[in-house]
Amino acid sequence: MLSENISRSISAENPHGEKGKGAMEIPADEANPAFDLGRGWKVRPCIQISSGETYEIAHIEGPAMIKSMWMTCFPEASRWLLLRIYWDGEEAPSVEAPLGDFFCSGWNTPTFVASLPINVNPAGGYNCYFPMPFRKSARITVENVSRDEQTLFYQINYDLTQVDNRAAYFHAQFRRTNPVTYKQPCILADDIIGKGQYVGTYLAWQVNNNYWWGEGEIKFYMDGDQEYPTICGTGTEDYFGGAWNFEDPKGTYKQFTNLYAGLCQVLNPQGALKANQRFGMYRFHVCDPIYFEKDLKITIQALGWRNGFKRFLPLRDDISSVVYWYQAEPHNPYQPMPDRDFLENI
Repeated sequence: MLSENISRSISAENPHGEKGKGAMEIPADEANPAFDLGRGWKVRPCIQISSGETYEIAHIEGPAMIKSMWMTCFPEASRWLLLRIYWDGEEAPSVEAPLGDFFCSGWNTPTFVASLPINVNPAGGYNCYFPMPFRKSARITVENVSRDEQTLFYQINYDLTQVDNRAAYFHAQFRRTNPVTYKQPCILADDIIGKGQYVGTYLAWQVNNNYWWGEGEIKFYMDGDQEYPTICGTGTEDYFGGAWNFEDPKGTYKQFTNLYAGLCQVLNPQGALKANQRFGMYRFHVCDPIYFEKDLKITIQALGWRNGFKRFLPLRDDISSVVYWYQAEPHNPYQPMPDRDFLENI
């Protein structure tokens, strides 16, 4: 069926997504690899973001819908580049997360993700396919909190189109708890207010004890739930689509990635001066979104076994998270993003 949509794309080669105005940059001097080829020959495929700079990579007038985003940076910069998206002129961002964590790659290490909404392809190609409708405007920024200049490649593909009155806005929020408070759940979100649907979880989890660490339950408190949740999981690996400690064969973690769930990162200490296993896990509620009418809170327990495997052990692990959902605006502003030192993966 033919569509009335109009396709547009923003990149460093066409920073405003204008019709017939891509690849118009002129090589400034012989330092540019295209200096002897001229305009139209990959003159400006990326941008440089200075230390401390916030760079606006896109400003789009609506109504429109972002259909996909592709980005890449050097792996060591993936925690230092902070992605933010603002809808319809809002002051507080609806999306706020380090670039790597948003794309299910939380440990400054290239990974592989083959889910429906997020793909990470060799070698560090970050892709997002969550549809993001908006009515008036979209503004996308990237802040460089590192001490060095960073390189960013990006492409934002969108349609100029009518947006249904019932369409909700996309949101994503990052948190890091390091360490988890003893005998307390790790809070992934406790400030989601409004009507919407929850669509995904990514965790970057560092284990600070020996033995199995994933007995904890994820819990969804919705629409006035207080002490006890409406939705309660059965264990960490269960929620992320696995079972029995992710072990296959016994004694070995089986890394996997599929459309809706995955254990996409298994990082074991290698060599001197290294400690602690690290994991990356995602679960996308594409076929089973969690609907809420007024509010939503999400927690997960860091829970392992005491020696002898007869009693649970509350853990004090290092857990970073990104939670993804859609809701009607306005939304509650998020907690302040951690500073550079607390963000750092060491």
